[in-house]
Amino acid sequence: MSNISRGRGRDWDRRGVLRAMSGVAALGGLAACGSNTGRSGGGGKSIKQMYHAYGEQGTQQAAKKFADAYDKAEVTIEWVPGEYESKLATTLLGSGAPDVFEYHPDLQLVRSRQIVPLDDIVADVKDDFLPEDITANSVDGKIYGIRMIDDPQFFFYRKSLFEKAGVKPPATFDELIDAAHKLTSGKVKGLYIGQNLKTISKPLVWSTGPHYLDADHRIAYHTDNLVETLTKARELYKSKSLLLGAPTEVWDPASFLQGLCAIQWCGIWAIPAIQKAFGDDFGIFPFPKSGAKGRQVVYNGGWSTYVSAKAKDVDAAKEFVKWLWIDQKKYQQEWALDYGFHIPARKSIAAGADKLKSGVAAEAVELFNTHGVFDDPYWTEGMFNILLDAVVNSVRDSKNPEAELDSADKKIERALKQLG
Repeated sequence: MSNISRGRGRDWDRRGVLRAMSGVAALGGLAACGSNTGRSGGGGKSIKQMYHAYGEQGTQQAAKKFADAYDKAEVTIEWVPGEYESKLATTLLGSGAPDVFEYHPDLQLVRSRQIVPLDDIVADVKDDFLPEDITANSVDGKIYGIRMIDDPQFFFYRKSLFEKAGVKPPATFDELIDAAHKLTSGKVKGLYIGQNLKTISKPLVWSTGPHYLDADHRIAYHTDNLVETLTKARELYKSKSLLLGAPTEVWDPASFLQGLCAIQWCGIWAIPAIQKAFGDDFGIFPFPKSGAKGRQVVYNGGWSTYVSAKAKDVDAAKEFVKWLWIDQKKYQQEWALDYGFHIPARKSIAAGADKLKSGVAAEAVELFNTHGVFDDPYWTEGMFNILLDAVVNSVRDSKNPEAELDSADKKIERALKQLG
């Protein structure tokens, strides 16, 4: 469920639709948007719900269907193509703010009192969500968001190309680099990690061991291992083994499907299209660990739903959220698996989903459960962009990684102090 960025060079995409790393840090211009209106009635109550424009066919109609099925309020669906984050940020600060919206864990929404806690409506089913999904949506012990879908991301690879080159699925970053070189042949590049390094920057950092911040919300990413990893990534970037100038970003498996690369970073949503094209001739593996203290990483994207503090009727908005994302398990499974391909956020729903019980899909769920890494709400979009600059400068522009990280540290320390 994504829109595809085609940004290249220095103009890397600062959006990343399926990122659980987004924030409403920077305001942007209003994006064009469309809307669908749910059923009328509801005793005069009205609820405005905002979605980004999902890419899969049928999702907009499904959102409207869910709204139509709710009889306690008139639910209006605002479907936003393009720069959803910018549109949402601007709208939340104005008079036309949505009552309910989807987004990603973000401390600034809490600190600026733009969203309300949802502990009361989650309490009875809290244990039916992964603890990490609860933690990712919690600030100061309160739950502010309800996860809608989980979207783990992996490397996809062609088994036949691996066999031909005598390569096994890499378990370390060094092995990934070596595989990329061996798999590059003719017009086929060994590896595609995106055009702007944004998508891959999180697992690249996390593969060295720590998260961005430690349990006390202090910088944890800056290690000797990360410096060494960025140096290795720079050499990989300068090699002829990476696919550059791809037709679409890595959210779209088009480059992999067109045979432009032997390995591509993408998400679980791509499995049906890849399976249709290659049958059993593909597999997946986590982002490999880097260094002795590293770890394998399966990054979990996805979306969560929030209630605006500016809602016309906060209690009514919370009641609708409870109805749709707590009570309506049939709709939750439909949303995750009938249009695209995602893991339902509720453990009980995921466990009963036949589509996730066999083949690569089952392997994806197992890898997610074993190696899943989730976003930290205390790590804001602004902090992410600061460290992204350091990664890009080090890897693509061949600047000194230690100096770049030192510079990022100073800016991020200031941001952490401001947030308190």
